[in-house]
Amino acid sequence: MFTIALDTPDAPRHYLNMFKTQGTAKASPKSEITERKILDAALDLFRTKGFDEATMRDIAAAAQVATGAAYYYYASKDAIVLAFYQRSCDEMQPRIAEAMANAPAGLENSLKVLIHTKLDYFAPYRTVLRALLKNGADPAHPLSPFAASNKAIRETDVAWFQKVLEKCRVRLPKDLEAHMPDALWMFQMGVIYFWVTDDSTGQQRTARVLSLGAKIVATLLKIAGLPLTRPLRKVVIQLIETVKHA
Repeated sequence: MFTIALDTPDAPRHYLNMFKTQGTAKASPKSEITERKILDAALDLFRTKGFDEATMRDIAAAAQVATGAAYYYYASKDAIVLAFYQRSCDEMQPRIAEAMANAPAGLENSLKVLIHTKLDYFAPYRTVLRALLKNGADPAHPLSPFAASNKAIRETDVAWFQKVLEKCRVRLPKDLEAHMPDALWMFQMGVIYFWVTDDSTGQQRTARVLSLGAKIVATLLKIAGLPLTRPLRKVVIQLIETVKHA
């Protein structure tokens, strides 16, 4: 899907495609254990040492494998982060499905449950995400959730907001309908960014921001079809399209 500079040219096994490593044969259980061991060791180092400061040699030592073995499984630190993104996406799907099946009725409640589920999943990795914040905030960086290279995971995320709108039977103006799932995804990313940087006890300020934000979004969508909102809808659509094509 995209190409990044490797830390070493000697990494023939790894291709970064849809954030997943590709091999010529199915990975053995032992291989999968080693791969996860390296990934978990890397996340611990990113949490304690920082992304920029941690090296592949450090990661290999923490995982108790040879440096060459670390490169065999992951061509670079970026590859490790992308694997973390994909693992997180995969592991969250059943959690989200269960949470949404039991969510209280209404758009406001559904948005809160959906985003809360993701925050709960990422809670153990909050400091990791904070260490990645500099790269994640740059849409041109391959590790950014806004990057074109991360389209597959982003589309999985956006699809949940489409399901929420359908489940809640939200009636939207035609000019806004196709853009609303993306807009809700951007709302979510704003909440996650706030949460990562929120130093209040238990991130209580984030809970307040999410609660108020979901209420505002649900209220605005209720009146979105009124003729007087047409000029505002036009601006919102332009904003969404600008961000999507950044």
